[in-house]
Amino acid sequence: MTSHQPVVRVWRGVIRTQERDEYVEYVERTGMGEYRATPGNLDAWVLTRDLGDGTSEILTVSRWESMNAVREFAGVDVDRAVYYPEDDDYLVERDETVRHYIQES
Repeated sequence: MTSHQPVVRVWRGVIRTQERDEYVEYVERTGMGEYRATPGNLDAWVLTRDLGDGTSEILTVSRWESMNAVREFAGVDVDRAVYYPEDDDYLVERDETVRHYIQES
């Protein structure tokens, strides 16, 4: 990945739909708050999608100036997902890794 193009970081998990609002609020306080407070973060979002079976998919999407900025948030292993203490109370499925994409335009 080149250092002069923004990097988009994407993580995915699944929660019980009945806890969606509560979990989104929790993610805003924890992960999104840390994303936005990290130098080099350009913006961040939480996206949800009802899967129709009592669960909802959660995506966190964040945009960064560079992979060095991502490292400031995630540490040396930038592909490892970052979790917080109460995530175990909500998540019924989770990706242990994240995906990074180059923003081309």
